[in-house]
Amino acid sequence: MIPVFKPLISKEERKAADRSLEIGWLGMGKFVKEFEEQISNIVGNKKKYVVAVNTGHSALHLIMLLLELKKGDEVITPSFNNIADLQAIIAVGAKPVFCDIDEQTLCIDLKKAEKLINKKTRAIIAMDYGSCLADHDRVKKLAKKYNIRVIHDAAHSLGSKYKGKMIGSFSDVAMFSFDPVKTFTSIDGGAIVVNTKKEMLKLHEMRLMGMSQKANIMYKNQRAWFYDVKNVGYRYHLANLHAAIGVEQLKKLKKIKKSRIASFKRYNQRLQNIDNIITPCYHVDTIPFHYCLRIKNNKRFEMINYLRSKKVDTGIHWQPNHTFTLFKKNKSGDLSVTNKIKNEILTLPLHSMMSNKDIDYITSKIKNFF
Repeated sequence: MIPVFKPLISKEERKAADRSLEIGWLGMGKFVKEFEEQISNIVGNKKKYVVAVNTGHSALHLIMLLLELKKGDEVITPSFNNIADLQAIIAVGAKPVFCDIDEQTLCIDLKKAEKLINKKTRAIIAMDYGSCLADHDRVKKLAKKYNIRVIHDAAHSLGSKYKGKMIGSFSDVAMFSFDPVKTFTSIDGGAIVVNTKKEMLKLHEMRLMGMSQKANIMYKNQRAWFYDVKNVGYRYHLANLHAAIGVEQLKKLKKIKKSRIASFKRYNQRLQNIDNIITPCYHVDTIPFHYCLRIKNNKRFEMINYLRSKKVDTGIHWQPNHTFTLFKKNKSGDLSVTNKIKNEILTLPLHSMMSNKDIDYITSKIKNFF
């Protein structure tokens, strides 16, 4: 079976894991510092501060706390979004308000988002999806006009560029994910990019259950035994072992970028001009996270079963959140595009260093199906 996702794990990551285990410092330590520094170098803005945490969801939850969102506050988000964002919103007592998406990019539709803004609106989530980026210039203007915060969900787009600017370098507050299926993995992990040292230090405390242990001490593989606790916190710090693997993954950024762009373009070339499918858009200088087709005329489940019979796995990213029982009563705007594409989207296998042979095999089976 050709899997939907396959992490690029090789001897470098294995050696890094061994080094981490040999040192024996399994909590947050010097590899976490290295990981944060590498992310900072990729973002490329020295005025930004990076805080590593144990998952992308933890990053989102801490962002909600950092923005001091509370009960009754509203956060505008695409319904077509990962459940992690929604769980983070409701964890602080705020309410998600569901917005539609642009049919080409599958990112938030900002014309429709503006119609949802009211006096309770505190933030808007701008999520990059697959191989496409949100309209971040327009998001920024909207946020300034209505004095709301922007949460940039860049879980899919580390290492990509928006109009020549590195993702994470220009956002109000941004997050990255390094879970097992992401373009770059640390087994599991996340990161937050903020604008001030004050915000960074608050996040340092919150990721350590509120303890004010100084990171620069722990980054030397040492413990700070005396500390204060002033704020609510969680056990969200990143382990040294995971960070060590993440460090090696980020060293392969150029290699991974080149291979994924080549694979994405090969898919698009081989699947063009086929009735009943729409190939995904591609923004220049983006590292594609996944390859998401749209299958027309209710052929998706037939396609899934057919490809499975040919040893090709597929996925669906994602089920819109307004369809879940937990969110049935949530406020939403016009979701016509979301409701349209939810029955069409189908994720094909896309890996770093994926062979042309696999892509040609998959696309030949799709052509055969039609």
